[in-house]
This record gives sequence, structure tokens and C-alpha cells, in this order.
Amino acid sequence: MSDSTQEREMVGFIGIGFMGHGMAKNILEKGYPLTFLGRANRAPAEDLKARGALEVSKVSEVAARSSVIFLCVTGSREVENIVNGPDGLKPSLKTGSIIVDCSTSDPNSTLALASELDRLGVHYADAPLGGTPKDAEAGTLQTMVGASDAVFERLKPVLETWAARAVHIGALGDGHRMKLLSNFLSLGYGALYAEALVLAKKVGITPHRFDSVIRGGRMDCGFYQTFMKYTLENDRDAHKFSIANAFKDLCYLESMADAVGLVNPLGNAVKNSFAVAAAAAGGAQDYVPMLVDHIARANNVRFKPGAE
Repeated sequence: MSDSTQEREMVGFIGIGFMGHGMAKNILEKGYPLTFLGRANRAPAEDLKARGALEVSKVSEVAARSSVIFLCVTGSREVENIVNGPDGLKPSLKTGSIIVDCSTSDPNSTLALASELDRLGVHYADAPLGGTPKDAEAGTLQTMVGASDAVFERLKPVLETWAARAVHIGALGDGHRMKLLSNFLSLGYGALYAEALVLAKKVGITPHRFDSVIRGGRMDCGFYQTFMKYTLENDRDAHKFSIANAFKDLCYLESMADAVGLVNPLGNAVKNSFAVAAAAAGGAQDYVPMLVDHIARANNVRFKPGAE
């Protein structure tokens, strides 16, 4: 990264949560000036301030101080409010600046916002994430970027501060489309694992015996291993992605399928598995591997994570 790049791009960040804090930290450590929106959870904010970032209290202040603004929030509703809401980004954005949505968002919303901002001379890119909070802290996330060639080339040095792999997947919106497809695969695995584990328990096969066959075989993968850390070790934080977010993403997938007239029986089946958990008391804020608990309860199965 050249000194001129560091001088040219003033980076703003909104959403310093599980993923955002690590991303923002790596942007700072690679030499970019950073302005971020403060939040009630003070630990990540204080850490960034100690590293030299500037904390502000208004979205408009992030816009006024930044040439590249990363958004790392829940989804399209939150992104739309940040851009267009009271004290939103839009009135204070600089001509030529870039908004980068790293959330998992609805591609239709992405295209609509980009069209609005283009009339102001502001660029837009979608760069959703692949990986975990641990990867974010280590600077080894993956991102799939939807943007014009020129916008991607300008963003690439900044993206590479926190992403080990930044793939220019295609035009604007394609990043969010690919992210929904990717999440369909991973959340589909989660729904299969949960149901298979409960059925196994019902027929007398313990999770540990189940794992002794799958682990190290052709059906093993990284997602399986983080999912099973909850089941086998009662590690609630092995995969910090909420059931509410999973359900939201599967609803976006359904909308994307509906828009092109696709019959998607598997997508709806996976969505309904997460709907069971999302509707349960407290279930929405559970993490994805805890889906197994909700499927167990729906089947009157006693399931104790971590037990042999």
C-alpha cells in the first residue's frame, strides 16, 4: 500500500460489532485514518480509540470525515436507515466517496440505494463477508465484492487490510447475491446437522458416536466442526451468528428466488427449520449451532450439549 493511498482514503466505519471491530482494527493497523460511530458497548469503541481512531456520535459526522465508509450492520433495513434516516449519511456525503455495505443485505435494496446515491456522485459497493469474528480479528476474512471495475480497484487496498481474499464477483448487487447463495449452503448444512443429530439421538446414537463417523471423512468441513463444538463441547461462542440473522438471510434468499420465478423447495425447508427456532422464546438470539436444541424440543428429545 502506498503512502498516497493512505493519504487519499479517509475511512469511516459504522457497525463495530462481532465482525466490525476486527475489521476496523486491521484498517487502523495498516495505516489508514479511521473515524467510527460510537456505540453503547464501550469495549470495542475504547479499544479503537486507544489505537488512534476517532469516535463520533453522529452518522453525519462519519460521512463528513470519510472518503470510504464501511457499513457492517444486520441487514437492509438498518443500511437504509443509516443512509436515508434522520441524521443519515446522505446529506453529508462527499462527491466521489464510496459506501461499502459489508452486511448481508437484500440485493434489490442494494441496487435501489446505489441508484439514489449515484445521482449525488457517490459510489456504492457490496462486500459481504465470509468467515468468523476470529477471522475478522486476524485480518483473514473473505469478501465477495459487487462493484464496477474502477470502484473495486480503488477499494482493493483497503479491503486487503482485513480480507485475506477479496474476490471481485461481478457488478453491483452480485456480492449480496453470492452471499445469500453461500449462506444458503452453510445454513442448509446447519439444518441438516441439527435434524440428523436429533434423529440419531432418537434411535440411540449419541452425538459423540455420530461425530466419530463424520469427522475426518468426506462429509467433514470447517462449518461442521464449528457447529459441532457446541454439540460436543457446549461451546456457545464457537459460531457467533444468530438464528435471527440466519432466518433474515433465508427470507432474503426466498425473495431473490421469487424475483426470478424459481421454485425453491429446499430453500423454504431450511428457512422453516430456522423459523421454528426464531419463533421460540429467546431463540432468535441463540447462535446457529443451537438450532439443534430447538429441533430436539420440537421432537420431545432431551438433548444436553457436551454430554457423552
